[in-house]
Amino acid sequence: MNMKTMQAQPFLGSCSVLQGRNQVRGRSSRMAVVPRAERSGLWLPGTEAPKWLDGSLPADRGFDPLGLATDSDRLEWFVAAERYNAQIAMMGVAGILGQELLGVQPKWFEAGAKEYWLDTYSLTALEFLLFGLLELTRYQGWRRTKDSGVLTLFPFDPLSLTSEANRVKELKNGRLAMVAFVGFTVQALLTREGPIEGLQAHLADPFGHNIITNVNRLPELLTYPQ
Repeated sequence: MNMKTMQAQPFLGSCSVLQGRNQVRGRSSRMAVVPRAERSGLWLPGTEAPKWLDGSLPADRGFDPLGLATDSDRLEWFVAAERYNAQIAMMGVAGILGQELLGVQPKWFEAGAKEYWLDTYSLTALEFLLFGLLELTRYQGWRRTKDSGVLTLFPFDPLSLTSEANRVKELKNGRLAMVAFVGFTVQALLTREGPIEGLQAHLADPFGHNIITNVNRLPELLTYPQ
């Protein structure tokens, strides 16, 4: 082997190393400029979901303007609380609509003024006691199983309906029911009407009975009678 060959070998080796580094850098650069795939199904198209909402939760649409889900330790409880309130709202909305469809009196927002077998203070104390015990057992059951239930039944699923698809449907309908209940409450305050009665009035006179005309009544409702 002559001297020229011996001198060429280190030079060629260094060229190979440099070439390999350039290839790695080229791949790294190409990887860096690849845009992140846009997540579908967000609450508003074109928006970006917060980094702490990765789509792993049921019905996660990337909506968390207050940052409530940033605390992973509390997120589990927030998820259970939303589901529980969704279930209560669905039952409440179904009860309000059913009561009005069946013509049961008094109206749902007037039921509290009715005379019952107990006076108001005793009935309130009884409700606090009963619901306090129910909530305590529900919380203890959730701490033990991380699932919702009633009394000692955790999870509570007598019809075996629990599935990932049904959890998403439950949350979607529950969120809609929570918004609907707020609407029912505001409507009752402004018009003293139930939801179906208000819908019938709106269909009969769309321009004279709508959200704008009803909100305009708020000042007279808040005025203290002389």
